[in-house]
Amino acid sequence: MCSWCYAFSRSWTALQLALPKNIEVIHVLGGLAPDTSEPMPPSMQKHIQQAWRQIEQTVPGVQFNWDFWSQNQPIRSTYPACRAILAARKQREEAMLPMLHAIQQAYYRRAQNPSLSSILEKCAGEIGLNTKIFSEELNSPETIQVLQREVQLARRLGAHSFPALRLLHNGSVFPVKVDYVNSQTMLNEINMIIRESSRKA
Repeated sequence: MCSWCYAFSRSWTALQLALPKNIEVIHVLGGLAPDTSEPMPPSMQKHIQQAWRQIEQTVPGVQFNWDFWSQNQPIRSTYPACRAILAARKQREEAMLPMLHAIQQAYYRRAQNPSLSSILEKCAGEIGLNTKIFSEELNSPETIQVLQREVQLARRLGAHSFPALRLLHNGSVFPVKVDYVNSQTMLNEINMIIRESSRKA
């Protein structure tokens, strides 16, 4: 549900295609905003809308459906969407990324509220998951525990804002600066880290 993660999609895809074959990509859920049913404060709505405007002005090809703000009661809770990713992944390992994309499309392109279970269940159905099983897993104790572990891992990796890239190499963790427009800058940084780390080893 992070608008900057959505803005990063194209550059991130390009980076993954260019990565050396021996680099394994692992996605970790950062959590961001815990469960709540309280309406999003006007100040937070304004802050997020400003981020949308900035993204549209600085990241080519990224647009938002602004009807979201007039057609929904925004809720500052991203944990349900995170659990939806985990519920999808448990049902079918390869469903994780399609579920992520389905949530982003529902939120940013179709102006639907992914803080709501009904919207997440609809997304699950769209990618061919068993919605009954998905609904049972969405808020199960096991799913909640797995999310807690992933959030804790993200914090240990020093990821406190998102998107965040970390390269684990030779037992060390290296932050990689996110570039929303040019994937080559990230690839260059990754290659440089590997070269310098290998030289010191």
